[in-house]
Amino acid sequence: MYANSRIPTSAQTGVHEQLATLLDRHAGAPFRKPYADYNRAAFAASMERRLRLAPDAPLILDSCCGVGESSIALARAFPSHYVIGVDQSESRLARKIDGKAGDDALPANLDLVRADLVDYWRLLRDAGIRLDRHYLLYPNPWPKIGHLSRRWHGHAVFPAMLELGGVLECRSNWRIYVEEFCFAVERLRGRPARCEAWTPEETLTPFERKYLDSGHPLFRTVVDLGAGDDRLPPSTPQ
Repeated sequence: MYANSRIPTSAQTGVHEQLATLLDRHAGAPFRKPYADYNRAAFAASMERRLRLAPDAPLILDSCCGVGESSIALARAFPSHYVIGVDQSESRLARKIDGKAGDDALPANLDLVRADLVDYWRLLRDAGIRLDRHYLLYPNPWPKIGHLSRRWHGHAVFPAMLELGGVLECRSNWRIYVEEFCFAVERLRGRPARCEAWTPEETLTPFERKYLDSGHPLFRTVVDLGAGDDRLPPSTPQ
């Protein structure tokens, strides 16, 4: 059945007791994992396309974009921006779910990129590129207590991701994930972040639609990490 998704369950009842220690360790020891060649190539190609198509447009990043439905919606909601959706699965990206098929259905201000975000985020940072907006929609919650380091805010790349700036939005159907995300942002960047209950008027991803139809409570945080483009304030949909 379609609307039968389960809410994440865990023995964890609040922010992980080891999260602060983990964040401090990551902040004090820069992540230096070597870049994979395919990620370097994917990043370079995506930047070449951006330079050719929209060099002056503020940048929106849709991380873990899956089939790209959210990236397409964002590109249409922000027509003056350039949207890059990144996912590590080639098969998911190839589906391009939007009720249509084929590249001709994609907005002109959209690029879908197959890459590992652990490298792509750092390559953006190293290139001095800053975001106007950044979306992290329904990442794998890894709810077991021992899975903390697998959550994005528990990963060693998280401090580098925060350096990309912009208006950062994270959504989840597991409240603790968003609460931990807020805790991590505040500890590493000193920016206030608040977990709020969230009911979208229009769903952005297949997971969001399935969770909502399954009766899940949804949560999000929206935090301004600083303008991704010095020429423009954080944007609102047009």
